[in-house]
Amino acid sequence: MFLVDGSCLEGGGQILRVAVAASAISATPVTITRIRENRPKSGLAPQHIAAIRAVAGACGAEVEGLSPRSREITFTPGRLRRADLTVDPGTAGSIPLILQAWLPVALHAGGSIDARGGTEVAWSPTIDYLKYVLAPVLRRAGASIDIDVLDRGYYPRGGGRVRVRVEPARLRPIAIPDEEPVCGVISCSSNLPEHVTERQAASAQALLERDLRMPCTTALDHREGGAGVGSSVTAWVGAKGAVALGKRGLPAEKVGRLAARALVDECRGGGQVDIHLADQLLIYIACYGGEYTTHTLSMHAKTACWLLAEFGYPVRCREGEIVEFSA
Repeated sequence: MFLVDGSCLEGGGQILRVAVAASAISATPVTITRIRENRPKSGLAPQHIAAIRAVAGACGAEVEGLSPRSREITFTPGRLRRADLTVDPGTAGSIPLILQAWLPVALHAGGSIDARGGTEVAWSPTIDYLKYVLAPVLRRAGASIDIDVLDRGYYPRGGGRVRVRVEPARLRPIAIPDEEPVCGVISCSSNLPEHVTERQAASAQALLERDLRMPCTTALDHREGGAGVGSSVTAWVGAKGAVALGKRGLPAEKVGRLAARALVDECRGGGQVDIHLADQLLIYIACYGGEYTTHTLSMHAKTACWLLAEFGYPVRCREGEIVEFSA
């Protein structure tokens, strides 16, 4: 039985997601204590419970302490298995963060998940980031991943729904190809005038084409009739991405520019992947090998490296002008 102090380093939900995923993959029981102790609201939130249930469903785990505000859980995994799951935190909790915990486990045996909640919420990648930045990197390594955004959900009402299907695969080592990257933007909205998505996309495209000096394709996803109101922009160049969320009083043009400027900063920062993808890929190179670089060693990446090593999956990290990860 491993004991993990949930207040260490990043000290938030990432420790839970990486720990239960590594526990399931390595068949190692784990107790996580002092969960999110340094957060304004410590303990488990509905989003974390949903993520743990998703991983438990993919490996037949027994879980103790899985209740709101709980500060300690014990996760005892069973055998990895193909499962078709439905998880719903009952809030606008981040669907992408739920999928971050489930996906590396599900790839071992295959399965599907119908996840409810928020598709685009603060302090989380958007579902489009997973679809257009993370998933292509994994597909190039041999993963079969299908992401279908059935409904979009925004804070505070949620109401999003995403269905993901994966087939079992033994991935090749993770690698970022040395090829001319493609620049793309997807602008999304729910229960807002259609011109909002158009203005967001146009402003993002204009800034990216000006600053990166490359063509940029755009896609619009305007929806009506969902549970809530909101908008988002996700932009990417190869394995680097950035996002921005709309909010009341923020012009659509500024939303587009915020995402585009964040992506330009990532591209100018050096390395092959953005700072957020760098920590998301660590569990995959830990399991399958590979290497990539980014511009900054984040606390999330430090936390993931520490946890993976505890479970017997060490990742090498070398800091210099750029940060190199390899396994």
